[in-house]
Amino acid sequence: MDMLWSGWGDPERAAPLPDAVTGLLRDLLGVKPRETATVALEDLTVPASPLAPEARRALAAALGDEDHVRTDAGTRVRHTRGKSTPDLLRMRGGDLAAALPAAVLLPATHDEVRAVLRLCAEHGLAAVPFGGGTSVVGGLAPQARGTFVALDLRRMNRLLALDPVSRTATLQPGLRAPQAEALLAQHGFTLGHFPQSYEWATIGGFAATRSSGQASAGYGRFDEMVLSLTLATPEGTLDTGRAPRSAAGPDLRQLVLGSEGAFGVITSVTVRVRPVPRTRVYEGWSFPTFDAGTAALRRLAQDGPRPTVLRLSDETETLVGLAHPEAIGSGELKADGCTAVAGYEGTEEDTAYRRERASAVLRECGGTPLGEEPGRRWAHGRYAAPYLRDALLDAGAFAETLETATFWSGLPGLYTAVRDALTATLTDAGTPPLVMCHISHVYENGASLYFTVVSAQGEDPVAHWTRAKHAASEAILAAGGTISHHHGVGTDHRDWYLREVGPLGAEALRAVKSRLDPGGVLNPGVLLPSD
Repeated sequence: MDMLWSGWGDPERAAPLPDAVTGLLRDLLGVKPRETATVALEDLTVPASPLAPEARRALAAALGDEDHVRTDAGTRVRHTRGKSTPDLLRMRGGDLAAALPAAVLLPATHDEVRAVLRLCAEHGLAAVPFGGGTSVVGGLAPQARGTFVALDLRRMNRLLALDPVSRTATLQPGLRAPQAEALLAQHGFTLGHFPQSYEWATIGGFAATRSSGQASAGYGRFDEMVLSLTLATPEGTLDTGRAPRSAAGPDLRQLVLGSEGAFGVITSVTVRVRPVPRTRVYEGWSFPTFDAGTAALRRLAQDGPRPTVLRLSDETETLVGLAHPEAIGSGELKADGCTAVAGYEGTEEDTAYRRERASAVLRECGGTPLGEEPGRRWAHGRYAAPYLRDALLDAGAFAETLETATFWSGLPGLYTAVRDALTATLTDAGTPPLVMCHISHVYENGASLYFTVVSAQGEDPVAHWTRAKHAASEAILAAGGTISHHHGVGTDHRDWYLREVGPLGAEALRAVKSRLDPGGVLNPGVLLPSD
């Protein structure tokens, strides 16, 4: 099944906002109903593919079938842009400019990817790797000067190898996360990587963007799971990693992880896997303030025991109910402090032991247990927020997210700086927002902050958000945060990313790009400016 072209996920799961939420948006934020409907797919004006006949013939020969080079309007539209709110607003308005591929290619092997990249270089085509299409940072909107094609990796969807002794698995990049989990579960293993995009994102996308799942406190980030990768480039094949750890020079895996298709196309990933947990328990906790809850999370992250899932919503997110999307406007949540979720997965003995000890720490830090119902509600609705975002857009509201991370000592200042920048910029534009935040990924030395912003759309919602995002990005760098914790760089964060790594770091990355992709074929403008 393809994802909804103008929104998120399965169209059958879309639902309008409850009347209570619509009233809240109207009364609190001045949200007005949308005056124009979303353009229907069949009503879009889609120009004919500019792919030259000789290039099409060569690509079809490399892929073994004409059907693996698709130029029909529907397929090309579904591979246009990602799923950020600006992406969706442009798509809903019928704006396909600069982001519509000339063709969608479907390779099935590493060698086919290599052949396609060589042909792209020969024919002057740019190539954009496409996994689940879930980018929210402009990662699928290249700044190509000419024609570009999308490399849809869905046919590369196999479990290539499993080593139960070493607990490793080699996966192809086009495997969607649920498919990967199902294949591993047949052998008694799990990857344990469950980001909000889980239902649609792919293994290759996880590696290319340094994804972080909602159970990262227990399983780690995706880049921490990766043991080796294979990268296809226009200049050859790069194989990285042959042992769990090595002192043989710099770790080239780190060059591929987070490269977002700018250096090459990931064609296989070897990851560590763990036994499927025998039990899962999620529970809620209440803290009087965000600062108190943050101190409790830091205590567990630094001194243990660390739950598998550990997250904390600030006062506003708790009040509105975005900690549990289906409860917004229901009156189930009380405006009393902050809600935390702690989850434990593993054997029954280990889960019970960690839960008992962690609960003692949370109580000592001022937490009040809320029982398992809030945890179960969060687990049940943890993939629902993107559908909620679509419903908000339908109702005339603007909803978007951004995230960052820093060290524990800098977290309060970063939280205040970003929240204030978003609030001030959108208020000055005449669309005062709700700005909500949660901590969802914790480390011994710091944590992430994930902001959700809801406001009226105004006359030009994309321009509104562009100004607000610029202000927030400036605040992030000024406060010592990283421009992205797990969404990636894409085109949206690129300028701030280059400032974060500094001039010499940027030149080093350009040198890598020049060696692996001298023709600038791969994802131009993503991660680094196109020449």
